[in-house]
Amino acid sequence: MATRKTMLPTLACGSALMLGALTLPAFTFAGAPAPVNSRGAANEPEAAPEPEAHARPVVAPKDEVTYTTAEWKGERYPDGRPKVSDDVLSRMKIVSTEQAWGTLEEHGYHNQYSGDWKTLHSDKPVIGRALTAQFRPSSPGLEKRLTKAGHAAGHDGQMNTWPIAMLKNHDVYVADGYGKTKDGTLIGGNLGHDIHARTHTGVVFDGSVRDVDELSDIKGFNAFVRSWHPSYIKEMMLAGVNTDIRVGEAVVLPGDVVLARREGVVFIPAHLAKTVVEEAEEGLLRDTFVKQRLEEGKYTSGQVDKGWDEVDRKIKDDYHDWLEQNKNELPVPADRVEEIIKETAAGT
Repeated sequence: MATRKTMLPTLACGSALMLGALTLPAFTFAGAPAPVNSRGAANEPEAAPEPEAHARPVVAPKDEVTYTTAEWKGERYPDGRPKVSDDVLSRMKIVSTEQAWGTLEEHGYHNQYSGDWKTLHSDKPVIGRALTAQFRPSSPGLEKRLTKAGHAAGHDGQMNTWPIAMLKNHDVYVADGYGKTKDGTLIGGNLGHDIHARTHTGVVFDGSVRDVDELSDIKGFNAFVRSWHPSYIKEMMLAGVNTDIRVGEAVVLPGDVVLARREGVVFIPAHLAKTVVEEAEEGLLRDTFVKQRLEEGKYTSGQVDKGWDEVDRKIKDDYHDWLEQNKNELPVPADRVEEIIKETAAGT
């Protein structure tokens, strides 16, 4: 107690403090003035910032999406995603996996293809604009904060439904589910119906789905996934929507055109979608012409199996005339055939 008597006079009182069984005031060292502000008044303790003030949005802001897809100079959705025209999407149906891959390779895009998928219907391609989502293993505290921030931003229900509510007609829901199968089922029958009603296309998931029979019965719907599983989604959280994601070996940006066929999936950057279509149309017309002439016995394979710029003048003129005569019956829009006729004539 002697020590306590010696110390007490040197202490300035504040709030109450327990010392052993004795209640004493909390203290500061005598002679140490409280911090003051520029007006000479004592500073108030700074309040801890609210967590929401620093919340990271799950859905990427419009300016971030625009930055990510800066090569695209055309129309955009309100959320910032490139909006490749419906006309280009419709014409994309004639593009093969090989044609799309080849054009992208020529333009320096070497990481746009991913293979080894399971599909509900191997004969039904999925074509549309990508709405991307990234899932990660759950971290309970972070998941709780992201969920709270998402609800405050107007997203309802569980996190895995948020991307679905954002889908538009001709979108394809593309999700990085990091290959998870058991407890990685991103959708089942009910959500599959919702997706199809909004998009009329399908999904590409680096993950799994459940209710395969029910999903298979949705007319016009298809899914490209890593596997099937009867479990429910568990221990997964949504980490981003409309962000750049990885699907297998491919990089996918929001608004990319998805070309999913039984051989695999090509993710076509929005700014190259029209180029891919136009080059595929030119190739399809040339191939159609060559096959017809070979079946007719008009040319040999040696005559036509050259670089197109190297075939002789007679074959080029024949091709030009063939386009003119058949332009309304070819598997390419007539106005596009007219463009190719002009380009062919200009190259003579």
